[in-house]
Amino acid sequence: MATEGQALQLVTLLENELIRRRGPIDRHNAYYRGDHPLKFASPEFAKFHGDRYRDFSDNWTQVVADSPVERLTVTGFLADGETKADRDLWRVWQVNGLDADSQLGFLGAVTAARCYVLVWGDPDDPDMPVVTFEDASQSIVAYEPGSRRHRRAALKRWQDGNQDFATLYLKDEVWKFSRPLQQQDKSPQMADVDEELKRWRPRELPHEPNPQPNPMGVVPMVELPNKPMLVEDPISDIAGVTAMQDAINLVWAQLFTASDAASFPQRVVMGAERPTIPKLNSAGEIVGTQPVDLDKFQVDKVAWITGKDARIASWPAANLAMYTSILEVAVGHLAAQTRTPQHYLIGKMANLAEGALLAAETGLVKRCDEKTLWYGQGLREVARLIALAQGDDRKAEALRSGRVLWADTESRSHAQMADALLKLKQLGFPFEWLALRYGLTPTEVAEVVKMREREMEMDPVSEITRSLTGGSPEPGAEQAPDDEPEEQPDAVGLEGLEGAL
Repeated sequence: MATEGQALQLVTLLENELIRRRGPIDRHNAYYRGDHPLKFASPEFAKFHGDRYRDFSDNWTQVVADSPVERLTVTGFLADGETKADRDLWRVWQVNGLDADSQLGFLGAVTAARCYVLVWGDPDDPDMPVVTFEDASQSIVAYEPGSRRHRRAALKRWQDGNQDFATLYLKDEVWKFSRPLQQQDKSPQMADVDEELKRWRPRELPHEPNPQPNPMGVVPMVELPNKPMLVEDPISDIAGVTAMQDAINLVWAQLFTASDAASFPQRVVMGAERPTIPKLNSAGEIVGTQPVDLDKFQVDKVAWITGKDARIASWPAANLAMYTSILEVAVGHLAAQTRTPQHYLIGKMANLAEGALLAAETGLVKRCDEKTLWYGQGLREVARLIALAQGDDRKAEALRSGRVLWADTESRSHAQMADALLKLKQLGFPFEWLALRYGLTPTEVAEVVKMREREMEMDPVSEITRSLTGGSPEPGAEQAPDDEPEEQPDAVGLEGLEGAL
């Protein structure tokens, strides 16, 4: 049991680490939304054109982040020693709306380098735990020294109204704290006065002790890392894209500027004075001259040029193709670095065979398989926490070495998939395994199996075929005794057959 001082010390340490991580998380989320500052520009270019292109971005980071997430779909959980997916776990998954929320969690992990899953019991329904995906900007897990899996504590911190809230999860207990929301624009004098109010204080709730016991006996929050490292923090998929994204935005800005200023042939008059027109007063008398508005020449398409040395020259239009070629190279580099298929980015489809398209997506498929490996390890622990929250210790122990079932990350046509499954069926793979491979969830597979059984019961031909091929005999059918000798072939018939051969 931790004291209040020890709990507050843990909250302070975890909050400081959470604040340290917040900067990159906010930056990567902004890039995903398309909020990109104009960079790599000269001071002069930024001075004259920075505001013009402030809200423009050719957002490729969103495509890079979305491409693996759209292929990550959990279909079930399989405990160790079982051959069928656990239906109770899948019911908890669906009741908590995790079919949709898991996609939000995976996207958060791809952009922010990690996300978290919190499991806690529902006092109103002990058989249905509450499972939520948590954002990395609000949650953090602390591990035991020297371990990357044994969790020591977890913190969730968020704001609501004019209050800051924090919940500290330990193995044996849960602490809840709150404090007034800190204002950033206060004077130093007022900051000193409010220093005492900034401290975390235990949050008292009716009908709930603080701290309250943790019946699961483990920290109920799990981290899902993206591209984990042995000693460093996990890596966001967007972290390596931002520099190239800034370069692409700059080239587009320069292309637009060149298109506006030099995309048409320019003509210039040399050796002549600027044309003037008489300047009249209110009585219509000429009182002087004034230069002609040059914009009028652009509208009227006519200019009166005088002077014996006057001549006209022209500048050719700027070649903008070099900008588009640079953009294509930049997008190609981005695709290669992130293992995103180029047809996802460039948008050009050639007359390619299915095999060629599958080969083009090999990098993305491997990238998705890596994520299912690391996310699956965390989700397997989530399944164990669900079993612990339900009080099923036996299932929780079996899930420690269980596995998470995922939909196929490779995109195939129905014809290709059917042909592959048919060949696997001929090799002896069972129907239920093939149905899972096809992409059905375990619940859907169970329904299909029941449908097949009903169809076979209604089809008398299939019943006869099953009994003739060694299936279960019809009720009342007599079987030959096991010790009855088999009928031997006629020796004469065999000799005649040999003579014929």
